[in-house]
Amino acid sequence: MTITLRPGSTVMFTGDSITDSQRLASEDGLGFGYASRVAGEWGLRHPDRPVTWLNSGNAADRVSDLEDRWQADVLDARPDVVSILVGINDVGRHTYDPDGHVVSAEDFAAAYDRLLAPLADTGAALILVEPFLLPISGTIEVGDTHIGVEIRKEWRADLDPKIQVVRELARQYGARLLAADGMFAELAATSGPEHWAADGVHPTPAGHAALAAAWLRLVD
Repeated sequence: MTITLRPGSTVMFTGDSITDSQRLASEDGLGFGYASRVAGEWGLRHPDRPVTWLNSGNAADRVSDLEDRWQADVLDARPDVVSILVGINDVGRHTYDPDGHVVSAEDFAAAYDRLLAPLADTGAALILVEPFLLPISGTIEVGDTHIGVEIRKEWRADLDPKIQVVRELARQYGARLLAADGMFAELAATSGPEHWAADGVHPTPAGHAALAAAWLRLVD
């Protein structure tokens, strides 16, 4: 069942750097990624149904970081639709951040549930986007840390149960699920993973376009 965006609806995108996409540097505050692409495409298709689009994504955020700012950045805006993409920093941040720590699937689930519970009381429609990781080759640098294939294998093993958490919470809360991890796996099988996310995490323009197209299929 799709989510109907009515004239005057407010849609809030939130999450980590994938959603942030330099939003503070953009004129409309939506950044340069999938959130902006969604807003632009919607405006092209539906000029008779104006929507207020908001973006409160923050680079490097984990689900616990979202929780810390949830009231001010999300709930106080009283959105009609909330779209959440978070999780990859809960997987990998401890490998390159001295202040990071391992986040268990159980802790991830509990914190994510605490985000969703107050939204259920408001009647806001929910779109949960799976965190994803593309199987690129070679080594990338994150700060002073070199992230190679073996570390990314560890990230994948940690990510899979967190994806299952997102899927289960989507069922529990009646949210629409954007199965981004599976979508990118299929795309990467034909075009190569680097085409969609050069570092395996942050989408290229083509990757953001794919996310936006998939997001728009969940609304009407």
